[in-house]
Amino acid sequence: MLGMMFTDKECREFGYLLRKELDEMLLDIGDRRLDGPVKEAITKRYKIIFRMYARLASPKELSRYAVGLRSQR
Repeated sequence: MLGMMFTDKECREFGYLLRKELDEMLLDIGDRRLDGPVKEAITKRYKIIFRMYARLASPKELSRYAVGLRSQR
């Protein structure tokens, strides 16, 4: 486990990057042209990024991306 310290501005920027990455992955997961193994790899990565974002986001913000996580089960 690694620990990092961020300023408020860096924390907001990091949250923004994670949200954009989650949005991109949600689009990819919904793409019917992608094969099963590719979607599975994206889903695994989505779960990792989601857990990272969960440490920064409020429950309200997080609920938007939890819906995407639930639809993958």
